[in-house]
Amino acid sequence: MKSFDLSLYLVLDPVLCADIGMIETARAAVAGGATIVQLRDKHASTTTMIETGLVLKQVLAGSGARLIVNDDVEAAIAIGADGLHIGQEDLNAHDARRMIGPDMILGLSVETEALASAIDAKIVDYAGVGPVFATPTKPDHKQPIGFDGLTRIIGLCPVPTVAIGGLKAEHAADALAAGADGLAVVSAICGKPDPMAATTFIANAIKEARK
Repeated sequence: MKSFDLSLYLVLDPVLCADIGMIETARAAVAGGATIVQLRDKHASTTTMIETGLVLKQVLAGSGARLIVNDDVEAAIAIGADGLHIGQEDLNAHDARRMIGPDMILGLSVETEALASAIDAKIVDYAGVGPVFATPTKPDHKQPIGFDGLTRIIGLCPVPTVAIGGLKAEHAADALAAGADGLAVVSAICGKPDPMAATTFIANAIKEARK
C-alpha cells in the first residue's frame, strides 16, 4: 500500500520561487507542514529536472514529505522520486504506469466529471481536481469549476483527491467540505517572503477545518 498524505501539496513554480529558489522554498515549506512537494518546470530540460530533483530528494529525506515530478517520466525515474503527476494532455495513465512500475505514486489531473469517472483506481493513485479558481500560475488552465464543481467531480473520483487552482488558507474549509483530501497550492507559498510561515498558516487552516 502506497503511503502519502495529500493534506498540503506544494507545487513549485520556478518563476515565483526565483528570489530564494525552488530548493529553499521546498525546504522551508516542508518545515512548515507541506506533505508533498511537486517539481513542476514546464521549460526545464530533463537533465535540469533531474539535477533539481536529486537535490530536492536530499532536502526532503527524513521529513516524511513525498517528492512528485510533473510530466517528465524520465526525470521521475532517474531521480527515484516518490511519484509522477500527469495531465490529460500528457502521457496516457496506462503508459505512465507501465513506465514507472507498480510502486511509484501516480497522480492525474482531472477537470470534468467524465474524466473523474474514467479514472482506473488500479492505475492512478490520486487525482488533482480543478482549477477551483482562475490562476495566473497556469495561464492555459481549463474553465474554473468552483466549489460546486469540485464537489461534483470529487464525488465521482474513485481515488483520493487534492483540490487545486488559486487556493489559499481561507479556502481550506470549503475544499475539505467538498470532499478533497487536501489542498494543492502554488502562489500561496511560492514567492512569499517567508515560505515557512506561509505554509504553517495554511497547514493550521487545514487542521482547523478538520476539527
